[in-house]
Amino acid sequence: MRLPAWTSRRRQELLEWLDRFDPSIDQLSQAIEREAEQVPEVQRLQTHPGVGPLTALAFVLVLGTPDRFPCGKQVASYLGLIPCEDSSANRWRLGHISKQGNGLVRYLLGQAALSVARCEEKWGHQYAHLAMRRNQGVAKVAMARKLAVRLFWMWRREWDYQQLKKLGSHVG
Repeated sequence: MRLPAWTSRRRQELLEWLDRFDPSIDQLSQAIEREAEQVPEVQRLQTHPGVGPLTALAFVLVLGTPDRFPCGKQVASYLGLIPCEDSSANRWRLGHISKQGNGLVRYLLGQAALSVARCEEKWGHQYAHLAMRRNQGVAKVAMARKLAVRLFWMWRREWDYQQLKKLGSHVG
């Protein structure tokens, strides 16, 4: 299929840029993987489906230590994955997410949550149910929050994914 002259030229320029950036991207990806191999917490978090070295490393570096947070709700709040509250008198309203935390980690958790929803049937059903009830954006944030809390408890308890599945939830 032939493209108009300017469109064809623009496509060629973009492909040349991509060829120039690919080696740099590969070098950065290898550096992230090397750094992730040196941190045992990151290795443990990578056992969860959908969580790669970049997501796990960013999660660990942004949160610092799991002892800073007594519960998963505070982790979600720190990352900006909880709704803003606009309440007065008898009226209680929850709005959009607060976005108070690190935007990169929020983005990575959202992408990882969608990946988990594709590879785990239970997460996929929950995501589809939320997306039908509300919308895809709300469902994505809810699943990202759930993943963040789950990664926090894996890190805090020093469990890998198999132990988490075997022993169940941190509640109780």
